[in-house]
Amino acid sequence: MDLQPFHTGVSPYAAGLSCRCPRCGRGKLFSGFLTVAPSCTECGLDYSFDDSGDGPVVFIILAAGSLVVGLALWVELSWSPPFWVHALLWTPLVLVSTLGLLRPLKATLIALQYAKKAEQGRLDKGEP
Repeated sequence: MDLQPFHTGVSPYAAGLSCRCPRCGRGKLFSGFLTVAPSCTECGLDYSFDDSGDGPVVFIILAAGSLVVGLALWVELSWSPPFWVHALLWTPLVLVSTLGLLRPLKATLIALQYAKKAEQGRLDKGEP
C-alpha cells in the first residue's frame, strides 16, 4: 500500500472537488461514474487504500434532505400548491443535489483519507 506523501502541495479539497489523484492532482480518480480507478495514470499511486464506504452518501442525504424538506415545507405553507407541483419542483432538485454531489464528495473523502493517512481501526490485543 503506497501511502507515502508526495509533497506537491496538492490540496485534498482541490483534488477531491476536481476528481483528480490526491497525490499529484493530475490523474483521474474515477474510471466510471463512481468506480475508482485501480491507480493513477500520471504518478502511479495505487488507489487500493480507498475505503470511502457510505460516508459521502450520509453527508449528501443530510444536506440535500434538509434543503429539499425545508424548501418544500416553505412552499407548502406559503402557497399550498397541488401535489403535482411539488413533484415537478422537488424531483429535479433531489436528483441534481444528490447525484451532482456524490462524485466530488466521494473524491474529496478519498483525498482526505490519503492526506491524513487514514487506516482501518485496530484493537490492541492483550492490553488492558
